[in-house]
Amino acid sequence: MNQLTLTTPGLLFSAISLLLLAYTNRFLTLATLIRKLHSDYQIKPSTVLEGQLKNLKKRVLLIRNMQIWGVASLFLCVLCMFLLFFNEETGGKWVFGGGLILLLISLGISIREIQISTDALNLHLKDMET
Repeated sequence: MNQLTLTTPGLLFSAISLLLLAYTNRFLTLATLIRKLHSDYQIKPSTVLEGQLKNLKKRVLLIRNMQIWGVASLFLCVLCMFLLFFNEETGGKWVFGGGLILLLISLGISIREIQISTDALNLHLKDMET
C-alpha cells in the first residue's frame, strides 16, 4: 500500500467544505420555502400544501443527515492528519478510510434528496400539463 501523507486528507478539506456549503444552501432554500408554504397554509389550508410540507420535512431530515455525515467525514480527515503528524500511519490509514466511507454515505443521502426534489418538481409540471 502506498504511503499516506498529510497532504492526502488535506486535499479533501476543500471538497468537503464546498459540499457542506452546498448542503447548507439547500437547507436555507428549503427553510425559506417551508416558511412561505406554512404561511400560505395558515391563511388557506389545503391538502396540496399539506403534502408539500410533508415532502419538505422529509428533505430537511435528509439534508440534516447529509450534513452530519459530511461533518463526521471532515472530522475523521482532521483526525487522520493528527495521527499522521505523530507518525501513526496505520491508524491514519484506517481513520482516512473511515472518513471516505462517511463521505460516501453523505453523497448517497444527497442522491436520495435530489430524487425526492425532482419528483416534487415533476408533480408541479404534471399539474400544469393537465
